[in-house]
Amino acid sequence: MSETRRSKITVIGDGSFGTTLALVLLENGNEVTLWSRDAGYSRELSERRENRKFLPGVLLPAELNLTSDDARAMEGADYLVTAVPTKFQRKVLERLAPHYDALFHGNGARIVNVSKGMEPGTLATGSRIIAETLGASDDGRGSVESNSDQSKICVLSGPSHAEEVVRKLPTTVVVASTNQELAQDVQRLFGTPYFRCYTASDVVGVELGSVLKNVIAIAAGICDGLDFGDNTKSALMTRGLVEMIRLGAKLGAREETFIGLSGIGDLITTCVSKFGRNRAVGERIAKGETLAQIESSTDMVAEGVLSAKAIKELSDRMNVEMPITGEIYAVLFENKNPREAVRDLMLRDYKSEAPLGNS
Repeated sequence: MSETRRSKITVIGDGSFGTTLALVLLENGNEVTLWSRDAGYSRELSERRENRKFLPGVLLPAELNLTSDDARAMEGADYLVTAVPTKFQRKVLERLAPHYDALFHGNGARIVNVSKGMEPGTLATGSRIIAETLGASDDGRGSVESNSDQSKICVLSGPSHAEEVVRKLPTTVVVASTNQELAQDVQRLFGTPYFRCYTASDVVGVELGSVLKNVIAIAAGICDGLDFGDNTKSALMTRGLVEMIRLGAKLGAREETFIGLSGIGDLITTCVSKFGRNRAVGERIAKGETLAQIESSTDMVAEGVLSAKAIKELSDRMNVEMPITGEIYAVLFENKNPREAVRDLMLRDYKSEAPLGNS
C-alpha cells in the first residue's frame, strides 16, 4: 500500500455519496472522518452505526470517525472531500473556513470536490465555491468562466450511484485537476478493485458534464412519466449531449471530455437508473406533482433543479442555444405543461444534425 493511501481524510457531508466514499477510503487503510453539519444526526450515526436517512442498511464500521465538530474535522487533514449539495456548499464551507487556517497557502489539505451542481446567481461550480470560501486565489468573478489557480483542488465525477458503489459493484470515475500530481495521488487514494479512477486535466469539462447531465436527466424522467418509449429517450440523450458539448466548447472545455465518463457516461446512468434523483423528479412532475410537493417529500437533493436555472442564465449570457434545457427551465419554473414542452421541441424549425452548430 502506498503512502498516499495512509492519509488522514475528512469527508464533508453525510449524504449517501459522502458516506459511501468515506467507506471506500476507509477500506483503503486511511484514517477517515465523516463530518455532519447536524450535531443531532451525527450522534445518531455514532449510536446506530447506520445512515438510516441516506444509506439505510449499510454498517458504519467502528473505525470510521463521526463528528459534527468543525475544528476536529479540519485538524490535521491531508485531504478534504466535499460531498455537500451545491445549494448548501458555500454556507457549509464558510462555517468551516475559520478552522481551515492557512492550509490552502501552505502544505495543508488538498481538496476533492464530488458535488455535481451549479450555484444560481454566481454560476459557481463546486471547485469555484471551494476556491472562494477556503482561500484560493480568485479573480472575483466566481463562475465557471473563471480560471484561478486551483492546484490544490480536484474534481471526482462519473457514473457512480452510491447505492451501487457501496455494494462494491464495479464503478469507474474520472479525477480532474490542473495539477496532474494531485490527480494521480487522488486516483491512488480512491482506487479499489471495484472503484477505478482515471485522471484528466480538463476540470471545466469534467465539472460541467456533472452539472449539465442532471438537467437532461430531469427531461428523461419526464419522458418516463409520460410513458414515452426508447426512441424518445435515446433522442433526448443524444441531443442533450450536443447541448452539453456546445456550452462546454464555449467555456473552453474539450469536446472529448463529454464523450468520456463525466459526460456521456454519467448522462447514461443518470437518465436510466432507478436511483437517479433528477430522473425521478422529472417523472413525478410528468405525473402531475408540483416541484414544491416533490422537494418537501424527501431529504435527498436533486441538483438538476437549481442547475437548470443556472444553466439557463449561463446559456443566455453566452448566447448558446440549448432548447432542451430551456424547456426544462420552463417546466420547472414557469409551470409549462410537460407535453407542451415536448411538442414545442419536436416542432422547432427543421435543421441539419450539426453537432456544435445551432441545431
